[in-house]
Amino acid sequence: MDIASVLGLVLCGVVFIFGIFSSGGFAALGDFVDYPSIFITFGGSLFCVLASYSLTNFKEGLASIKLIFKTPTIDTPQMITKIIELSNIARKEGLLSLEEAASDLDDEFLKKGILLIVDGTDPELVRAIMETELISIEGRHKAKIGFWETMGSMGPAWGMIGTLVGLVNMLNKMDDPSAIGPNMAVALITTLYGSLLANWVCAPVASKLKENNGEEVMVKEIMIEGLLSIQAGENPRVIEEKLKSFLSPKDRATQQEEGGGEEVG
Repeated sequence: MDIASVLGLVLCGVVFIFGIFSSGGFAALGDFVDYPSIFITFGGSLFCVLASYSLTNFKEGLASIKLIFKTPTIDTPQMITKIIELSNIARKEGLLSLEEAASDLDDEFLKKGILLIVDGTDPELVRAIMETELISIEGRHKAKIGFWETMGSMGPAWGMIGTLVGLVNMLNKMDDPSAIGPNMAVALITTLYGSLLANWVCAPVASKLKENNGEEVMVKEIMIEGLLSIQAGENPRVIEEKLKSFLSPKDRATQQEEGGGEEVG
C-alpha cells in the first residue's frame, strides 16, 4: 500500500476536522452536515461526469482511485540493470539466446520487445510497434486522469449551484429574520462541499495518477531504447551510459553502485 496517499488523505481530513473543533467543539460537527447539500454537490458532480463518459469508462474511472493506494513497483535503476544483463547475454550468445531469457521476465512490454527482436523484425518496425503500444498505454492512463480532473472541475461548480439554490430559499423567507442565518449557512455549505471534493479528493488522485503515468512511460521508453541498442549490437557499457541519461543524478549514483554493463569482447 502506498503510505503517502493514505497518510496525505487522512491528514487532510484531520486538518479539516481540527478547524471545526477549534472554533465550535464537537457539537459544531453537526452544523457541517446537510444532506440536501451533499446530494446536490456530490450527486450533481457524479451525474455530470456520468453524462460526459460512457458507462464503462465511468465505472473504470471511479475504480481507478484504487490505483493511488497501490505501492509503485517501478524501479528504473533495476530495469536498466536488467537491460544491461540482457545486452551481455546477447553479446556473448547472440540475439536468439534472449528468447530463453524472456521467459523469466514479468514485464509483458519488455518481453514483447525481446520476442520481436528474436524474430528478426526490422528495428524501425520494432520501434513503431513498441511506441504505438506505449501511446495506447499512456492514452488509457490519461483517460483516467481526465476523469478525476473533470470531477474536480464539477465539484466547485455544483457547490455554487447549491449555494444559489440556498440563497433563493433564503430570499424567499426574508420576512422571517430568524431563518436568514440558518439558510445562509446551508447555502455556503454546498460551496464548502464542492471545494472539499475538488481539493481533498480529485486533485490528489489526478496528481498521483499523473506521477505514476510519468514514471511508467519513462521506464518503457528506457526499454525501447535499450532493446533497440541491443539489436544494433552496441557495447553494454555504451548502452548503460545511454540509459542512465534518463535518470536523475541521485539515481545515476545508485545505478553505478549496483553495477553496470560488463564489457565483453
